[in-house]
Amino acid sequence: MSARESFLAEAAKRILITDGAQGTEFQKMGLVEADYAGDLGLARDQKGNNDMLNLTRPDAVEKVHRDYFDAGADIAETNTFNANRISQADYGAEHLVRELNVEAARLARRVADEYTARDGRPRFVAGGVGPTNKTLSLSPDVEDPGYREIDWDFLVDVYHEQAAALVEGGADFILIETVFDTLNCKAGIMAVKQLEAELGRDVPIMLSMTLTDLSGRNLSGHTVEAFWNAVRHARPLTVGLNCSFGATQLRPHVKVLSEIADTLIMIYPNAGLPNELGEYDEMPDTTAGLVGEWAVAGQVNVLGGCCGSTPEHIAAMTRAVQGLPPRKIPALTPEMKLAGLEPFTIAA
Repeated sequence: MSARESFLAEAAKRILITDGAQGTEFQKMGLVEADYAGDLGLARDQKGNNDMLNLTRPDAVEKVHRDYFDAGADIAETNTFNANRISQADYGAEHLVRELNVEAARLARRVADEYTARDGRPRFVAGGVGPTNKTLSLSPDVEDPGYREIDWDFLVDVYHEQAAALVEGGADFILIETVFDTLNCKAGIMAVKQLEAELGRDVPIMLSMTLTDLSGRNLSGHTVEAFWNAVRHARPLTVGLNCSFGATQLRPHVKVLSEIADTLIMIYPNAGLPNELGEYDEMPDTTAGLVGEWAVAGQVNVLGGCCGSTPEHIAAMTRAVQGLPPRKIPALTPEMKLAGLEPFTIAA
């Protein structure tokens, strides 16, 4: 079976589990600048450049993948959230983008295949593609609202470079995540569609939006419904929400998305809201109980964790949803659905 077919087959049996936060796991290891920089001879300080660990400390990245698989995860996201030309420019490492992504995918693939060989349960690799630190929809200059730091074609090329390397390394899917700008997401979709045409095969897409306020909008102003209308043409394998808030704040938006999307729903919230020090205090059983409510309500197909989550959170989620049936994909009436900042439906 193809990766898409295998994933759909597993998702029909049970609620799947994706992994949790990676950055905080690296922080626990007490890594110093030399760990990040290695012997690559880069001129700028690399501390905090987690993506660089794919080359300089692959053992650290492998440990994080193993910890999450041991906790019950079915999906490993590659350590590539900022492994793109735009984000790596901050570290003077743009020339390493392809290598960063290929090695990250190879590492995750190897560990995933090892766990699959142990018990026969398929494990999957999602090639993580972050939003970059640029936006196509908004101007960074309040005095010039028409100004953009980048343009569409450039961002499509940036995403294409990363997606091609992730697929080369063995990623099953491309996960375009933490979408704060819907137009950025559409550029990512375009890049993957171009890659599909070049390879002559399916490259499944996962999409995950992040909300920036409790009204349920992202930074570019789109509601959850409007976001779905804007991207549903891509026929993503999964669509969902991540980061933003904790499970409590995401509850109403998860319900809405589960009712309107005719594909699998994947939700991976933060472990609650950060405290005054920017740390996350929500305990694993609390998070698991909250996301478990979505599972009981039949609203999700894949669950996991974002900021502040740990292997313990993922293990608790695995226990909480064990034996619960996955969400059934709704059969929707064909309608023309459009999107500005709000959704708009034209009667069939």
